[in-house]
Amino acid sequence: MIRYIRWCAYFCAALLVALLVNVARVQVWESAAYGANPANKRPVIERYAEPRGDILVDGRPVTGSRDSGQLLRYERTYKNGPLYAPVTGFSSQTYGTSFVERAEDAILSGADPGLSAFPLWYELSRGRPAGGNAVTTIRAAAQRAAYTGLAGKRGAVAAIEPATGKILALVSSPSYDPGLLSGTGAQVKDAWARLNADPAKPMLNRALRETYPPGSTFKIVTAAAALDAGVVTDVDAPTETPDPYPLPGTSTLLPNAGTGCQDASMADAVQWSCNTVMAKIGVRVGLRGMVEAAERFGFNDDGLRVPSWVSRSNFDTDMSQDQLALSSIGQFNTKATPLQMAMVAAAVANGGELNAPYLVERTTQDDGDQVRRGAQRSLGRAMNPATAIRMQQLMVKVVEGGTGRNAAIPGAVVGGKTGTAQHGVGNAGTPYAWFIAWAKAEGAPLPAVAVAVVVEDASADRGEISGNLAAAPIARAVMEAALSAR
Repeated sequence: MIRYIRWCAYFCAALLVALLVNVARVQVWESAAYGANPANKRPVIERYAEPRGDILVDGRPVTGSRDSGQLLRYERTYKNGPLYAPVTGFSSQTYGTSFVERAEDAILSGADPGLSAFPLWYELSRGRPAGGNAVTTIRAAAQRAAYTGLAGKRGAVAAIEPATGKILALVSSPSYDPGLLSGTGAQVKDAWARLNADPAKPMLNRALRETYPPGSTFKIVTAAAALDAGVVTDVDAPTETPDPYPLPGTSTLLPNAGTGCQDASMADAVQWSCNTVMAKIGVRVGLRGMVEAAERFGFNDDGLRVPSWVSRSNFDTDMSQDQLALSSIGQFNTKATPLQMAMVAAAVANGGELNAPYLVERTTQDDGDQVRRGAQRSLGRAMNPATAIRMQQLMVKVVEGGTGRNAAIPGAVVGGKTGTAQHGVGNAGTPYAWFIAWAKAEGAPLPAVAVAVVVEDASADRGEISGNLAAAPIARAVMEAALSAR
């Protein structure tokens, strides 16, 4: 009898060992797979069991959390949602996250190990600390000035602090309220469908994700390339350029929108936006020189993050001479995001040094203790310092006595460049109005802000679209707000 009891004990011990092995398999080897299984609702329930951390502008939260009383308990709320949507993005229990909500999700949701001095404790207890905060570089006054200036018209504004790369304003218009997407249910799904079907594309972040032909604003890149390459040594010397200018290798004549461009100097060509002169200068710089110059300013870069990804701005690397001429004045296949053109203005303002733009100044625990700080990072030298000084002078002339007078600010030094970008079949589309600029308070050692504005309002009369009329006043308002905030 004892023998049978012994065998029974052995059998029970084997079952116990098998059970322990299976538990170890589930807890160690299979836990990740079970956790990622769509049928497992525990991670989602845990994610929304506590309030989400906040995104801050000027030290004040522009986000919040609301107790819904549902299984997924806390829903995201937004203060002035349409104003800050291009910055915050959305945090939706149905559709996930975007922009800063996505880039800093680990901090905001409480999953980042840096939020606790004892992260292993939370691993063992399967808990998480309170969500942290993301402090942005955005300045509320500049953001509101850009949003108010666009007034619902299709377009975008990007403003940068040249010396650091901090993004001071990031606006896309028309916008939307990300709070409409926060929860679950039919209302959220209806809002998602309605926003995505809207022909105005309110969920498109035009400042970061849309690329436009930059038109004459690109002439700043071409002029800098010519000075750096030694193609132009005297900006006031006549260029022997006919008006109109025959595109190389073709019978096509390139005209100017205005008069006075016949044999104009490069200084006059920038001041009065002469297509003919700048197209000829681009051809003289050559394909290789123009590509290298454009890439020093940030074109053709697939890896720009702010921390959200930014669409690639394009300058073709293989072109015929006539195509190069058009590309050198921001036409043909040349495309740029508003952020990219703000980077062009910032490089000029910063003495030729281009800093990487960034949107999150620091992340903190819920009590304000710092977790990480946004790192200032140089992207290299876009042009020689002497070239940058010369370009500053040329851009100041645009505002003081050229095509950009509407950007002038009393008591400040402002440099700018207008652009009216043609597009569509046969250039039949309503032109995009561009303006890029930088501003320095009188007596200040360095410019405080660089800005790019694009307006693509299809409802406007074609004759009313120009960089000076449509875009420069918006740029002026943003620069005034940035200067006042210092």
